[in-house]
Amino acid sequence: HLQDNSSRSAVVVQGKGGHFCAGGEILEYPLFRLTEASPRELHELEVCGGLQALLDRDLPIAAQIEGNCMGAGLEIVSCCDIRISSTSAHFGVPMPKLGFPMAPREAALVMRAAGEWTAREMLLSAAVLDAPVMQQRGFLNAVVASAELDETVRVCTDRMAELSPEAARLNKQCFKQLIAETQQYQGVGAMDNIAKNAYAYANSPEHREGVTAYIKAPAALRGTARKHRVQGPCSKSTLL
Repeated sequence: HLQDNSSRSAVVVQGKGGHFCAGGEILEYPLFRLTEASPRELHELEVCGGLQALLDRDLPIAAQIEGNCMGAGLEIVSCCDIRISSTSAHFGVPMPKLGFPMAPREAALVMRAAGEWTAREMLLSAAVLDAPVMQQRGFLNAVVASAELDETVRVCTDRMAELSPEAARLNKQCFKQLIAETQQYQGVGAMDNIAKNAYAYANSPEHREGVTAYIKAPAALRGTARKHRVQGPCSKSTLL
């Protein structure tokens, strides 16, 4: 419905409770992740469908980021046009600690947005990077003190509101076409071939061991970040 709302100038995506998004609820993984078909359906249809819906919007999308921005949170931010973060934010992916890889379409999205070497660092060493580092690497447009975050995002979106909505839509359509051309150059159906065997890990002993070890760990070691995960493709979006 955002696509059809020509009166709006931008969308702001943000979290709640002091965090942008801590990713999926790992305690629920044994219920659906341990057979190949389940994670395939989850990632190829539900997760990628939600991310693609963000990518398909012709409205400019600004991410207002604070606290934990992990896993799915990093993927959501990767779909946004403008990324403004507080100094409190941290970015990373927990998958390597749980015995499974990032889904290929999601990995391609993060690699395109964050850069190949940052994606490799996160996925191969489970690195968690703070906001100043992510800004230095070109992932974030601005990093400000937590007390200044709301106002900084407001100034940014006010500036968008002064510009031509039609020009913004045409620019976003152009960006999408350029990305599509690049993907076509790399080979039609290449991602489908990669995804074909991407979820065979689901029933592996290593995957089961990683998920089980996390669930059995004391809550203090798991951390409280999972309490702040988003529901659906984003926890809150504001039309401006």
